[in-house]
Amino acid sequence: MNDTIHKLNGIIDNVRQLKSYDIDWAHKASPAKWSKKEVIGHLIDSAQINLQRFVRCTYEENFRLTYQQVEWVAAARYQDADINELIELWALLNLQIVRVLENYPADRWSARCDNSKQEPNLQTVEWLAADYVDHMLHHLKDIL
Repeated sequence: MNDTIHKLNGIIDNVRQLKSYDIDWAHKASPAKWSKKEVIGHLIDSAQINLQRFVRCTYEENFRLTYQQVEWVAAARYQDADINELIELWALLNLQIVRVLENYPADRWSARCDNSKQEPNLQTVEWLAADYVDHMLHHLKDIL
């Protein structure tokens, strides 16, 4: 878990620096593709869901918590938002995730929740945290 927390802290620092980069945040390669702004928005949604998973897993087990990523990005209107605000919201959510994970009861790392949309797929908190960081890195590669 410490490695995951360390990676997440580094990612937060790096993403906050993106505010100063000359990036076309609003460009969409096609109407069906997300802009870089919308990718950050998707990562905000992912942070919100995972924060809830991590908090709930400290006292609850085997619950299901999912979201409809395409619908959430559209409903949140990230394309119309200021990118600096989006990056800061994303960073603050992830700082809270770090705070939760740094103080996570070690005996609850193996607690499970269902993150699937179809068939049950119970995963441990430790796995979910590592997967969350990997998912984030996958999307951030598209921005850079």
